[in-house]
Amino acid sequence: MAEARPVRGDYALERIELMRQKRRFQVDAATMTMPEGQRMLSKVRPKIAPELDESFVPAVLAQRIFLEAVRESGKGVPLRIAAVRTANSVSVHETTVFPAGHEHFIENLWFAESLVKTLLWQKGAQVVVVGGAAKIGDYLRTVFAKGGPHSFDVDTMTTVYEQPFELRGAAPDDLPAACDASVALGGHLEGCRIGFDLGASDRKVSAVIDGNPVFSEETVWNPRTQTDPSYHYGEIMTGLRRAAEHLPRVDAIGGSAAGIYVNNRVMVASLFRGIAGDVFARKVRDMFLRMKEEWRVPFTVVNDGEVTALAGAMSLNASCILGIAMGSSEAGGYANRDGKIADWLNELAFVPIDCQGNAAADEWSGARGCGAQYLSQEAVVRLAPLAGITLPEGTTSAEKLLVVQELMKDGDVRAQRVFRTIGTYFGYAVAQYAEFYDIDHVLILGRVTSGEGGRMILKQASGVLHAEFPELAEAARIQLPDERSRRVGQATAAASLPVLEEEKSNEPDK
Repeated sequence: MAEARPVRGDYALERIELMRQKRRFQVDAATMTMPEGQRMLSKVRPKIAPELDESFVPAVLAQRIFLEAVRESGKGVPLRIAAVRTANSVSVHETTVFPAGHEHFIENLWFAESLVKTLLWQKGAQVVVVGGAAKIGDYLRTVFAKGGPHSFDVDTMTTVYEQPFELRGAAPDDLPAACDASVALGGHLEGCRIGFDLGASDRKVSAVIDGNPVFSEETVWNPRTQTDPSYHYGEIMTGLRRAAEHLPRVDAIGGSAAGIYVNNRVMVASLFRGIAGDVFARKVRDMFLRMKEEWRVPFTVVNDGEVTALAGAMSLNASCILGIAMGSSEAGGYANRDGKIADWLNELAFVPIDCQGNAAADEWSGARGCGAQYLSQEAVVRLAPLAGITLPEGTTSAEKLLVVQELMKDGDVRAQRVFRTIGTYFGYAVAQYAEFYDIDHVLILGRVTSGEGGRMILKQASGVLHAEFPELAEAARIQLPDERSRRVGQATAAASLPVLEEEKSNEPDK
């Protein structure tokens, strides 16, 4: 057995001091004073504050204030972070921070912590390599550890890449070289196809002939609380058979679903969160592979955000598209300058957009200030009572959303405040995303954008961009497709995912 290596005393003391200072980051609930180490957040003053959440601290503004302070100090040092997915797929982000010993060094920690969390969920990583600023790397290794405050992130990355997550330090010049992989996705219109889109509140299915939808259906379901995966299997197969009734034959099936999917295998998905780990491994992981065997046609399932970007690329005939679906949660996808999809996670639901200490917490991951609670039906449910709207008890979030949307249809000023607040969130979120994506177009879809609420979200977000980020407002256009596309467009786009094979079969095995 290898001999345990002793920890140098001065190194250990430095690490303890870092953690002691980190604990001072937490907002004092009694005094609500700004803790040492986050003083710069007190300087954040959004030009347009969400009217139902005036304490909102846009992450994009906080980060810009930090970086400006580093620049003005004249003493910034490089911090390079590599997000390694595989040996042939690496993203590298470069920034600057205060040097060790600087009076504002402690501010580096919240900035670096937020940056790593963003990169994990936007890019994905099995290994994160922190180049430079060794003390920052030491701190990050502590908080992004199993059992630490970011355990959900660590466990998810371990599951997705099927290797233990690792965060390690290196010299700035010793990082792996950037090499982002991308692939062409979808756009195959020929033949008789079925497309489906699985959300946490509803499932949609479309029958498509040579790119033209001939049937679409939206069905309410409740997959997240189910403990038996036969529920999911049966519901999905029912939808596929319904669509098949409207086609002369079935040539291919494509699916869009909330979660992370690799080669049609379910890696992580909120749709199946009620299923125990051992059952998940046996009956959920390869669920769509079993469906492919039954139908005996090309069958492809990918993340719903990627299909949102695909839908945008198909409808706009453009590239550099960030697609955002506001449904049960938030989904994101991106088509690059070549019109291809990078092998990034794009799980924007877990990317921080609000830095306030008491930001809304996601009920699954426990993370505060992330998109899932700001750009989804959960945001509507959270904000409605603040606007004075009483929501019916004992109903689902989807049903509560419909209540607010009906009020919106009637011109209710309380409902307008809800959707204006979400629009403000979205404007600042788009600016945050633009720090990590090259964006020409932003396409928004999903049930939250249905009706007048979607138009108000669009108008308010555009107002934020023009007031706060005029260069971005000129460069990136936010667009809302027609009403039907907002609700079922993803299912139609998903139908274009598979490449047809020569041999086709029309019916699933009985």
